[in-house]
Amino acid sequence: MNNSTEPYDAADVTLNKKSEFPLVWLLPLCALLVSAWLVYKSFSEKGPVVTISFPTAEGLEVDKTKIRYLDVEVGKVTAISINNDLKTILVTAQMNSSAEDYLNKNTRFWVVRPQVGLGGISGLGTLLSGPYIEIKPGDGPPQEHFTGLTLPPLLKNDAQGKQFILETNNLGSMRPGTPINFHGISVGEVLSHELSAAADAIRLTVFIHAPYVQFIRKNTRFWIDSGVDLSASADGFKVRTGPLISLLSGGIAFRASPNDKPVDIQPENTIFQLYDTYELSTQVVYQNTLKYVMYFNGSVRGLTEGAPVQLRGLPIGKVTRISLELDNKTAEIRIPVWVELEPERIKDINNQRHVSDKDMMTQLIKKGLRAQLQTGSLLTGQLLVDLDFYPKSKIVLNDNKSMFPEFPTTASSLDQFTHSANIIMDKIAKLPLEDLTAEANKTLQALQGTSKAASNMLVTAKGTLDSADKTMNSAQQVLNTLQPGTASHYELDKLIEELTQAASSVKQLADYLEQNPGSLLRGKNEE
Repeated sequence: MNNSTEPYDAADVTLNKKSEFPLVWLLPLCALLVSAWLVYKSFSEKGPVVTISFPTAEGLEVDKTKIRYLDVEVGKVTAISINNDLKTILVTAQMNSSAEDYLNKNTRFWVVRPQVGLGGISGLGTLLSGPYIEIKPGDGPPQEHFTGLTLPPLLKNDAQGKQFILETNNLGSMRPGTPINFHGISVGEVLSHELSAAADAIRLTVFIHAPYVQFIRKNTRFWIDSGVDLSASADGFKVRTGPLISLLSGGIAFRASPNDKPVDIQPENTIFQLYDTYELSTQVVYQNTLKYVMYFNGSVRGLTEGAPVQLRGLPIGKVTRISLELDNKTAEIRIPVWVELEPERIKDINNQRHVSDKDMMTQLIKKGLRAQLQTGSLLTGQLLVDLDFYPKSKIVLNDNKSMFPEFPTTASSLDQFTHSANIIMDKIAKLPLEDLTAEANKTLQALQGTSKAASNMLVTAKGTLDSADKTMNSAQQVLNTLQPGTASHYELDKLIEELTQAASSVKQLADYLEQNPGSLLRGKNEE
């Protein structure tokens, strides 16, 4: 074993040096890479910067107020300043790159806040999170400056349905947001209103939600539903009630015609007439009408335009106009009433094509068809025009200056009664009432004298009866003293019998006069 040791020379030792990256620099490098990636991602996700004008900055805060679309954040408010007009504020917002495609001319912005209205409560989520700006994409060319809406739009972004146009002359309480009902169900709302191009009507743009657009057909009728519709006509009082919201803010209702088919569904932006009441919407429009003018001599108070014209109680037309005329030559006042008759309401039997409706009406007039005013309702006092046959009535026509033919009339039953009453009153007025009163007084005095005489007669009759009774008693005593069978006994017996009959007759007369003292003047009643 060799235990010898040799000393090492330091010069003979070689060192193996390797370059190593210090681990301490790894963490800052990762942080730098992550920061660079975040910066790149932030810039890559940034979209355009837009400006929005609002009337007020209430509830808006820089770097806190979000811009949302369908509850997804698509931007954020970065600055708020006063606009150059010193009347509005200018909101600068940084949009995401995903929002760049729908920042167009017709894009709309509005501030969502809590709202309480007749249609319900909205925006409750902003009580905790604060207001935010909602966006509704639109079409058109790209744009970076927008004017915000003061109120949220009525239609949601995902609303399905169609828009239609309603024409009316009475706006009433119709405003954007006014509900549209179908059998009591809210199926749409009014979007806007404006004057027509000729300024002769008001056009309402309405939206009907799906699937109720299938009931907007060719003969669909719209009318103003005020909640409570109280009407007074010749038929009396009628009351119709609608939904409570219509009572508070007004509303519109419509109904589909049973004669329409599904193929009659109307396209978008079709124009319909908006009727003022339900009654007007139910009226059938007839193309073939006959126009006449009627002259009534009496008062037409209670007769209004639109009053029905009836034939034996069934409507066949309506009153279209009432006027007042003065004839300067004769100083006579006339009341012309224009009517429209609708012959299509009358079912034809044994129809003759060569006979027109006008010729048939002329034949009916020759047979005695006349117009007469009648009271339609005692509650409202309104009148109607009734047509019926009066064969004995003559045709009396006026000096008609109208372009329409004259329909003969006859006095109403009320006018006839009034005329008869006037005649009776005139006859009563011509009677010598003072002379008759004097004669009546004399007759009463004579009756009083007769009554006194009758009373005296009754007293005398009673005295006579008493004397007769005494006489008969005396005669009866004398008769008892005479021997039966003798001539004196027989004659006295006959005398007593006659006195008894006379007393009985006087007693009956006295009793009758006491019960019927007037018989002295008018005699005995025949039974």
